[in-house]
Amino acid sequence: MKKIIQFVKESYAELRKVIWPSREDVISSVKVVIISTIIVAAVLGLVDVLLLFGIRAIF
Repeated sequence: MKKIIQFVKESYAELRKVIWPSREDVISSVKVVIISTIIVAAVLGLVDVLLLFGIRAIF
């Protein structure tokens, strides 16, 4: 039981050392992730359509 209590105390002490990002940083990062996801989805969709047309043209 002592090890568990020690672990919780040390974990809490480490969490106090963390420099948490500001709200603006988080929002900015989320925007980058969403835009990147949309771009990758569009590129993969385009590749899928082109391959579909290519396969249909062959067969």
